[in-house]
Amino acid sequence: MYAILDIETTGGKYNEEGITEIAIYKYNGHEVVDQFISLVNPEKDIQPFVVNLTGINNNMLRNAPKFYEVAKRIVEITENCIVVAHNAQFDYRILCTEFRRLGFEYERKSLCTVELSKNLIPGQQSYSLGKLVRSLGIPVTDRHRASGDALATVKLFKMLMDKDSQKTIIQNSVRANPKHQLEPRHIDIIEDLPAITGVYYIHKEDGEIIYIGKSKNIKKRINQHFTNTNPKSKKIQALVRSVTYESTGSELVALLKESEEIKRIKPVFNRALRRTRFTHALYSFVDENDYVNLKIDVVDLRKKPITTFNNRQSGKSFIVKAIEEYQLCQKLTGVYKTKTSCFNYDIKTCEGACIQEESSETYNKRVNSLILKNSYSNKNMVIIDRGRDVDERSAILIENGVFKGLGFFNLNYQINNIEILKSIITPMNNNRDTQHIIQAYLRKNKKIKQIIFEEP
Repeated sequence: MYAILDIETTGGKYNEEGITEIAIYKYNGHEVVDQFISLVNPEKDIQPFVVNLTGINNNMLRNAPKFYEVAKRIVEITENCIVVAHNAQFDYRILCTEFRRLGFEYERKSLCTVELSKNLIPGQQSYSLGKLVRSLGIPVTDRHRASGDALATVKLFKMLMDKDSQKTIIQNSVRANPKHQLEPRHIDIIEDLPAITGVYYIHKEDGEIIYIGKSKNIKKRINQHFTNTNPKSKKIQALVRSVTYESTGSELVALLKESEEIKRIKPVFNRALRRTRFTHALYSFVDENDYVNLKIDVVDLRKKPITTFNNRQSGKSFIVKAIEEYQLCQKLTGVYKTKTSCFNYDIKTCEGACIQEESSETYNKRVNSLILKNSYSNKNMVIIDRGRDVDERSAILIENGVFKGLGFFNLNYQINNIEILKSIITPMNNNRDTQHIIQAYLRKNKKIKQIIFEEP
């Protein structure tokens, strides 16, 4: 018996994704005998590029069942079945991760239709599900939705079974997926760690730090390091002898400390983070008609950006929201390429800056408001965030637009001028990475308290 499934997720960091939709068709080799299809509330936001791909948004999932509410049904429908999926390693990993969060070890044998297709239908230009089924004449509806993709996989799997007349290839491709057993020393390390926000340091036997990371739950994150099966995790698992940590309370403080420590210590397994964290930036320029234009572009180290982004998609999402929030022109933000009016002007949601109908003075006020909000250039400010205890807060100091450092203060300690704050601040380096970290964090956490000081 086979459980042919497809899963849609929120996107995001490895092993931190959440399921947004699942479809399972129980197949006996001849016909579908049972099915389960459901949206799932992942209890976290969906990445913008995933919304564009699947059409599933946060509003659709508000009243959907959470994973623990559908977990029993998933266990029942896949009982004594081989899990089949297109790129089974991904779907199976996501399913196991969700069950592990509930404290349950989910274990099934699995089959991957990508691997089977390469063996039984060689020579295809692409083995992605959409292109493969199209080339084979298999109809597919609701592409990038769990039900449509799972049903297409059912039809593909039926064809593959027909082609494997001896049934040897399919039989030999079944993966056992045994549970990953933690070593006793790994269990001892995890038991001693707290479930708090902070920076952690992974040491090998001689005390050398081989990896630095940050997490909102250090215990959970180290457990992921010890259970992941990618090459880097396996190397860390073999070398680790102890894990130390520093509590920060604030995720922003953890991000800044992680960045500085990686640059200072240069651990062997942190190569990726030693490189720049961002690839795209928001720039402004004034055109021949005196309108301030905005543009998302690849980072140019010769130019001073307003703010920076991890990738182009993040930048585009920011601009789309800014157009709506500040009533900006699509043409003057680089979203709509035209020599005449933009699309929003045609539907009466743009004031006409694109065709000089709105004055540059009026339009530029709104653009400059956006620039002022998203850039801390020349500002004297302190960002107040969580502390390590309930009666403590963290403070991140920006002076003349330069990150100076951070510290912690008790709630009974009044901060009313920048000189008092300087006395509790531990100096830290200002660089492009710290600017990106702070700006990205403030964009994501709009309710974070910011105190603006007058120039000294």
